Amino acid sequence: MSDHYYSRKPGVQENRQEHETKLRGFAFRFLTDNGVFSKGGIDYGSRFLIEQMQIGESDQILDVGCGYGPIGLTAAQLAPRGQVVMLDINERAIELATENARRNGITNADIRHSDLYEAVGTDTFDVILTNPPIRAGKAVVHRIFEEGAALLRPGGSMWVVIQKKQGAPSAEAKLQQLFGKVIEVGKDKGFRIFRAIGAETPQK
Repeated sequence: MSDHYYSRKPGVQENRQEHETKLRGFAFRFLTDNGVFSKGGIDYGSRFLIEQMQIGESDQILDVGCGYGPIGLTAAQLAPRGQVVMLDINERAIELATENARRNGITNADIRHSDLYEAVGTDTFDVILTNPPIRAGKAVVHRIFEEGAALLRPGGSMWVVIQKKQGAPSAEAKLQQLFGKVIEVGKDKGFRIFRAIGAETPQK
């Protein structure tokens, strides 16, 4: 198998770099490395999602495919009385996200090595965030939507950023099928952000 950012153990030589940035008014220092997504700094899609996502101070949040952590760690700062669970299959990304939480003084992030949702257990969430791994294929992306829908609390939301040329129309159709209520909350530079809202009452 080729070495991708969604590989469990990237084989490419390590070469850590540090990037400083500001997200939602918070200053961050992020370590990145070869073999993880967007090693050169935060990609536009993730930054766009971070700008648009709505997080309550006490929310329980899930970041699926967290990479080295910019989305989930920003969410943790926005939810000082809540908690963020951050998942990734890439062991190097998990190491970086853990270190980045420590470096930025963030204590309400629970970072777990996980193939999609396998490490979630019985947890449920008010908000699920994902910049899905498009290169892993449509089947994986749709699994993120399908399995995530079952983990949302009543009235919770899944936030998704995806490029139009990389399957936004089919992603929106799948979300409509699963959630019924899907709002496009942002569109810029070919990226679209969808907020898929769960049912107000639990499914029978």
